[in-house]
Amino acid sequence: MPEARNPLEAFSNAVYDMFDKPVTWFRESIVEPNQKKYPWYHQQYRRVPTIDQCYTDDVVCRFEADQQFRRDRMVDNEVVSILRQRFEDCTMYEAPDHLEKCKETLEQYEKAAENWFIKCKNGDLGGYANAKSAYMKQKHRLIWERRYGPVGTGKNKREEVPEE
Repeated sequence: MPEARNPLEAFSNAVYDMFDKPVTWFRESIVEPNQKKYPWYHQQYRRVPTIDQCYTDDVVCRFEADQQFRRDRMVDNEVVSILRQRFEDCTMYEAPDHLEKCKETLEQYEKAAENWFIKCKNGDLGGYANAKSAYMKQKHRLIWERRYGPVGTGKNKREEVPEE
């Protein structure tokens, strides 16, 4: 610290140091060594109950489930985007033989895209999708698959059972 120019400044610095030095010492020698150092973009949120585990009148649980759904959707979007970029890079790099050399990358991308369409497609859920609407979409898809087989395989005719 530079030398004080007058007695008032020296007194002001002494009072400041009287309060600041113990706080600075405590932070530098106790708090900072005990903190985990990680970048802000690696922040991990605890998993919260899903929407099917929330009671119908538990507003806080439903809000947390919606926030978790939005975080999961953003992660899924990025995963699909990264896999698409990898496939495009592989295609550009392996130009004439890309169909056989990039086959594994393409299969990974197609599987991730299929899972994304099943879970997160905004066209079916709308722009303001929430955990409840995604859960209902999943429920309806499972009912459909139970009746007609997997989605996308064509409409299988059920055995006609006579009603009694």
